[in-house]
Amino acid sequence: MKAKKIAAIVATALASAMAVLSGIMKLTRGPEIVAKLTEVGVGDYLVPLALMEIGFTALFIYPKTMKIGFILLTCYFAGALATELSHGTPFSAVLPMALVWIAAFLRDRSIFLPNTSVSNSIS
Repeated sequence: MKAKKIAAIVATALASAMAVLSGIMKLTRGPEIVAKLTEVGVGDYLVPLALMEIGFTALFIYPKTMKIGFILLTCYFAGALATELSHGTPFSAVLPMALVWIAAFLRDRSIFLPNTSVSNSIS
């Protein structure tokens, strides 16, 4: 049980760090970030995208809002992946989305397996 809790914490920390750092990089408006996002057509929306990323991650970290944070982060990264696919750019949204899913599964399996009891969840 202790190893599972540590794995959940590590996965949550990695997923959250990637999302928050991505949001911070968008807020600092680095030339590479601005150029890449302008190339795919969302360069004008750096600040809203960054705030969404950081806000959704905050919801995901907090145990009581983890499920809504999970849904919002999944939707955010799915949209990023769709944008990357449509413009032929590298798939940089796959890793954070996979980590979010792994962390969510380790923290609360009822997200994916509705018949599991709530007492099995890790907060």
